[in-house]
Amino acid sequence: MIRVLLAVLALTLGLRPQQSQDARAVREEYTKFEFEVPMRDGLKLFTAVYAPKDSSQPYPIMLERTPYSIEPYGVDRYPAFLGPSEKFRHSGYIFAYQDVRGRYMSEGTWEEMRPYKPAKSSPKEVDESTDTWDTIDWLVKNIPGNSGKVGMWGVSYPGFYVSAGMIDAHPALVAASPQAPVTDLYLGDDAYHNGAYMLAANFGFYRFFWERKGPPSPGDRQAPFDYGTPDGYDFFLRMGPLSAANAAYFKGENRYWNEMVENTTYNDYWKARAIWKYLKGIKPAVMTVGGLFDAEDCQGPLRTHAFMEQNAPPPIDMLVLGPWTHGSWSWTDGDRVGNMNFASKTGVFFREEIEFPFFEYLLKGKGEKKFPKAWVFETGTNRWYRHEQWPPREAKPEPIYLQSGGRLGMTADAQEGFDEYTSDPQNPVPYLGYTSIGMRGDYMTEDQRFAAERPDVLTYETGVLKEDLRIAGPVGVNLLVSTTGTDSDFVVKLIDVYPGDYPAYNTPQQRDGQRPPAQVPANAVKMGAYQQLVRGEPFRGKFRHGFEKPEPFEPGKPDRIEFSMPDVCHVFRRGHRIMVQIQSSWFPLTDLNPQKFVEIPHAGPGDFQKAAERIYRGGPDGSRLMLGVIGGRN
Repeated sequence: MIRVLLAVLALTLGLRPQQSQDARAVREEYTKFEFEVPMRDGLKLFTAVYAPKDSSQPYPIMLERTPYSIEPYGVDRYPAFLGPSEKFRHSGYIFAYQDVRGRYMSEGTWEEMRPYKPAKSSPKEVDESTDTWDTIDWLVKNIPGNSGKVGMWGVSYPGFYVSAGMIDAHPALVAASPQAPVTDLYLGDDAYHNGAYMLAANFGFYRFFWERKGPPSPGDRQAPFDYGTPDGYDFFLRMGPLSAANAAYFKGENRYWNEMVENTTYNDYWKARAIWKYLKGIKPAVMTVGGLFDAEDCQGPLRTHAFMEQNAPPPIDMLVLGPWTHGSWSWTDGDRVGNMNFASKTGVFFREEIEFPFFEYLLKGKGEKKFPKAWVFETGTNRWYRHEQWPPREAKPEPIYLQSGGRLGMTADAQEGFDEYTSDPQNPVPYLGYTSIGMRGDYMTEDQRFAAERPDVLTYETGVLKEDLRIAGPVGVNLLVSTTGTDSDFVVKLIDVYPGDYPAYNTPQQRDGQRPPAQVPANAVKMGAYQQLVRGEPFRGKFRHGFEKPEPFEPGKPDRIEFSMPDVCHVFRRGHRIMVQIQSSWFPLTDLNPQKFVEIPHAGPGDFQKAAERIYRGGPDGSRLMLGVIGGRN
């Protein structure tokens, strides 16, 4: 799901790539048709089909199903783009787009991640799997000139519909690509991360995304929300407790927001919507795509691929991970995220050398069957790697320990101790070092120097690395903590600290004996001593023994928190340092923890209190991270 107001335009277009196409070119090459496709329960889903005017050969069908509108509506109105990328339009496909049940011009009622029903009570019972089956069946039987083969793709929420369509798939569906798929809203996707509610992103999304009132309509979206300030930190702090959002801004009228906020544990509501649990014995070939810096659905692609690999995997089960924000591989060059420059057009490479060949081979028989188990981009060295297993077999778990004096090392201190800070909900740690509204899609590479200077952030750092340190796979967190409250969050950040003399961003480098430029560009970002966030995640402490049943802390008593952060593929270069930061708020990225064991959506101002947080280090049980190290460590 797109949950940033700045991304509203992309959201409404279903994240289809905006490239060098235009509506005139599409109209010259394709004829548009609009249909109301019947489902098995009698409801009809609005579907637009674009067929090549050249009818000299049959064409496969590329299908996208979306809750974000398939506009423009009307057989004489054409979009400026078709398909996953421009190459598809030029190659020749039949493109089909569908408003899913209950959205825009389709009949029915929309439901958040409509649960899959493995045991249906009647032949007319529906879910997104049956809607996909019925759609494909109708298309291959009723669209002239189709080859009988269908491919599906979709980014974000449309990616969820691809995943659902892969289950009990129609025989004509031979290739599917869930990209940044919403897979489990509670377990690490858009809604909750380790029990902490992703406040800024969800507030922005549900101020835009409301339940449709009345019959099918092409215009059921809300107007952009006016925050009245460019400072999101100030806006949300002034808003007060989470309960105040509903009173002041939703008025209890957005059912989707209410469902997100009220279901604070991993209960039956979330379990029913965990689509990944049904991805067993998938028949179509699958290419799952994710961004290493996807602020919204970083975990979804990883969970999708891992579960399929363990449960009768599809004939082709390829994972692609690139240095991308949410969906950016589909429409940007992919050469940068925030202040990071990857020195190559990774988005273009994906679209032309990975995505297009995948569908061309499976739907048209063109090209070669050369699909590794994983295509993964390694940040730090900025190189693509093919892997026959993900995480790679050669990545061995190695601990890195929090030590006394703010040190970070490969061995634990013999003497036990602790570090302490005070967490104050009235003065939470911001997630950015500058003013911004909502959630920035590129925060996952941001400079963390502003946080290292705060007294409520603990910082641990290695010495200068003498050799490159390659890591791949999940980042394990094992903390021994205590709090004077009865609940607290613990945010853990893994950081790459650049040398002080690191070149400025975008400065041309010296090559072949040539002199570097005399002046640094005026708009260059100073990267010396930059603290790049490599991976960071919150953990709501009351869920330390499981997400189904929260438990209060006993004030002052040490207890253990263990969890995994989403996979990385990164090299800490020679001359850099590794840093770990720990804090108890990350605002307004996540909602405020009152630091009192209460139902947070109903907490009042008087429930929020300061707490003294301790992180214990040293000895056999001291706090540490686990890194998947390739090739040993120095």
